[in-house]
Amino acid sequence: MKSYFIGLFLMMHLLTIQRDKQNNKHTAGAIMGTQEAISRIIRLVGGQENINKVWHCMTRLRFDLIDDNKVAQEEIKQLPGVLGAQLQSDQFQIIIGPKVNSWYEQLQDALGNGQTATSGKSKERKSLVSLFMDTVSGVFGPIVPAIAGAGMIKGLLAGLIALKVVSPKSETVMIIDLIASGVFYFLPFFLAVSAAKIFKTNEYLAAAVAACLMYPTLIDAAKALATHQADAASALWLFNAIPVSVFNYASSVIPVIFSILALKYIHQAVDRIMPDVLKTVFTPTLTLFLGALAALVVIGPIGIWLGKMLAWFIEGLFGVSASFAGLVVGAIRPVAILTGMHHAMTPIALQNFSDRGYDMLMPMMFMANMAIAGATFAIWRLNKENRTVTLSAAISALLGITEPALFGVLTRYKKAFIAATIASSLASAFIAFFGVRLYGYILSSIFSLPAYIGPYFIFAISGVAIALVLSFTLTTILVGREQSR
Repeated sequence: MKSYFIGLFLMMHLLTIQRDKQNNKHTAGAIMGTQEAISRIIRLVGGQENINKVWHCMTRLRFDLIDDNKVAQEEIKQLPGVLGAQLQSDQFQIIIGPKVNSWYEQLQDALGNGQTATSGKSKERKSLVSLFMDTVSGVFGPIVPAIAGAGMIKGLLAGLIALKVVSPKSETVMIIDLIASGVFYFLPFFLAVSAAKIFKTNEYLAAAVAACLMYPTLIDAAKALATHQADAASALWLFNAIPVSVFNYASSVIPVIFSILALKYIHQAVDRIMPDVLKTVFTPTLTLFLGALAALVVIGPIGIWLGKMLAWFIEGLFGVSASFAGLVVGAIRPVAILTGMHHAMTPIALQNFSDRGYDMLMPMMFMANMAIAGATFAIWRLNKENRTVTLSAAISALLGITEPALFGVLTRYKKAFIAATIASSLASAFIAFFGVRLYGYILSSIFSLPAYIGPYFIFAISGVAIALVLSFTLTTILVGREQSR
């Protein structure tokens, strides 16, 4: 009996060794197959000298090419592992699916640590809007899963609170909220690392610059200023000569992205003039110091003041006409969320509640969220790839959290973004014409509808229908027509 078990053990051991050999052989073959496919992709897009930049989103490799005419699109579609390919929005996109990150890393290795075209040629210049949207899409693409997950949790929590399933002051809500809100509060860190990859600069120096913007000293000073504390200062002074304006950069977008873009050029300039013997220590030291100062003194405050100017502009619009204000606010709201300047609208709404007892701005924010949701649902229906993430983003927008939909979906489909903007503008003008208003602050989600019960309820419902249906229809027409070409 003992010899029987020994023999059985040896047989199982030999089978395990054979299985591991087969698995290793299969894995090695898969890697070799991917590497061969990537080598052919580089050749079929016109060679390394034709590649300006390459990045990826949730499912696609995205190429910014010098000459799109050099692409052998049909041959690329036939490569093993490639699910599709298309030229869209000044990008050549290769659809890989869930393994896109692995392909991207191997592509970077094949290109030589991300080095792309160096021939001095340049592609026809894109419009500023197209360039901005591509940059935002590239920066947000890798962090969409975190934003989408947190957005869904945050939206569901808001729904539970609105339905009075849980008390907003309970510890359960506090814990779930910190899980959901952490990503949005510390968004500058996520953006800094992702932007550093896009702009090809040091990721850890980028995170260090974001840390300067998020340091408690600055945030606490901003909170003290906001609450009008007696010892609050509007600026901190460096060497008694350079003012560092006091602002809260939590959840900010544009200040961080442009700060990392500036960091790239600062790092290149410092590295160019620094003697080789000093580069290891003094290049990162001087780069961080100058990059952080640029963010704190120039770039960050400019981003914040642009938001404040937007707030003053909106206040002026209401002085002209509520309907006209609705038309304009509805149009700029999606862009404001995209740039992070939408936070400037919230103080206006809160002040309206204090001064008048009601507010007409927040219903417009509600319409914008519904329009974004409608456009994202249309993309979910049209696009057969990555449907789970798109559906999650659409539902999050419906629940009042639009960042996953905007950054993860609509920045990649500019015509869908335009459709959402049009629907937001028209729906906002519609509800403003009928004087729809709120009498208390509430998240702009589908669960907010009970707060509108009263004389304006029918118009609020109609506005939601206009925003959802119009954005869905326009996106289906515009994007569907583009994909059918």
